[in-house]
Amino acid sequence: MSKGSGYDLVVIGAGPGGYVAAIRAAQLGMKVACVEKEPTLGGTCLRIGCIPSKALLDSSELYEQARERLEVHGVKVAGVELDLATMMRRKDKVVKGLTGGIASLFKKNGVTHLRGTARVAAAGSVEVSGADAGALAAKSILIASGSEPMPLPGLPFDGERVVSSEEALSFDAVPGRLLVVGAGAIGLEIGSVWARLGAEVRVVEFLDRILPLMDRELGAALKKVLEKQGLSFRLSASAQSATIGEDGALSVTIDAGGKTSTETFDKVLVAIGRRPFTAGLGLEAAGVRLDAKGRIEVDERFQTSVPGVYAIGDVIRGPMLAHKAEEEGVACAERLAGQGGHVNYDAIPSVVYTWPEFASVGKTEEECAEQGRRVKIGKFPFFANGRMRAMEERDGLVKVIADAATDRLLGVHILGPRASDLIAEAALAMEFSASAEDLARTCHAHPTLPEAVKEAALGVAGRSIHI
Repeated sequence: MSKGSGYDLVVIGAGPGGYVAAIRAAQLGMKVACVEKEPTLGGTCLRIGCIPSKALLDSSELYEQARERLEVHGVKVAGVELDLATMMRRKDKVVKGLTGGIASLFKKNGVTHLRGTARVAAAGSVEVSGADAGALAAKSILIASGSEPMPLPGLPFDGERVVSSEEALSFDAVPGRLLVVGAGAIGLEIGSVWARLGAEVRVVEFLDRILPLMDRELGAALKKVLEKQGLSFRLSASAQSATIGEDGALSVTIDAGGKTSTETFDKVLVAIGRRPFTAGLGLEAAGVRLDAKGRIEVDERFQTSVPGVYAIGDVIRGPMLAHKAEEEGVACAERLAGQGGHVNYDAIPSVVYTWPEFASVGKTEEECAEQGRRVKIGKFPFFANGRMRAMEERDGLVKVIADAATDRLLGVHILGPRASDLIAEAALAMEFSASAEDLARTCHAHPTLPEAVKEAALGVAGRSIHI
């Protein structure tokens, strides 16, 4: 059955990129439908990723504070107990509120929400199977189907003992020993949650460092902090296989430089990355080209090899970040409406929500060296920041990288409390092509954590005041 008289835009996927694109297109006067196969809107981020993980990170941090860190403030708490079921219910309530909010936004903006699995039949045609089955005619089609956890050969997901991030956010009991395979943001965040709640957490990483895409110096500093918090690391190592013995023990074989060992764990979280989700979309038959990594190839307008078919978010090149997908969704919708939407890929921040948090925007020192760029670097340790001391925090550093000739900001990297909030200032500065001097000359309120950013910017010219 044909749905209506045709749409200006049909969006496949209601994750951050898809639902934002649908809303922006509707605001610009387009007739829009958004097809989502899951019962609720929001995609991986809102349903089983970013939002539930941050809810658990905040809850577990409060639990750890109550047990370990309040007494120094003169707050004595006795008999602290973990009620994991209540913590999980709170997490689910947060998720439900936000996913329900998207449905309200669709209604407010006149976006038609269709439940089902979509397939690109051809340019201008989408077939939907499921609750709202039918054929959709559309001037433009936008693929925003997101990504899925990448499996590891030898440790296939079983949803119970060897799990992805989705199941690891819903354990009904704290595992005694948890193996995290992969020292990226997902592994470190979820590992931090369960370590705070009492699990013994071991992290195995194939490379010789954690967070390989972020600043090496600050990554090494974060590793030391996490080790003090109880996480243990085996770098340059890989998990090869897992077997369940007659006693129910989960034995994992770990290889490090050709030497193997076996360790026993209660749960294994495989967090080695994500891959574009394109299965069942009919892309090959429709003529949509993919690259060697399974990503949809697009031009500067987000158009695929098929005219009128576009793609954004995790299914195309670039970092798999919700906010990157959102920006692409807005830009694509605005370009379809004849406006000049754009995305500045040099100013997209990344955040790891451990404690302390680790946030970056722009180039790392290593990337600048590889490109042969001459740079000036300013650093400021958080232990010299007044607000930090008042918070009884000490760990962390701000690092500002500027072009040696022009002083233009190339990158800002922050390891410290609320780095996820602090990085916004740096992203704004880079969006407007600011210099380190611009950042240094901006008046910052005292006493605040952002003063550390100012001091690091001052440090580019060798004139930090408080260190």
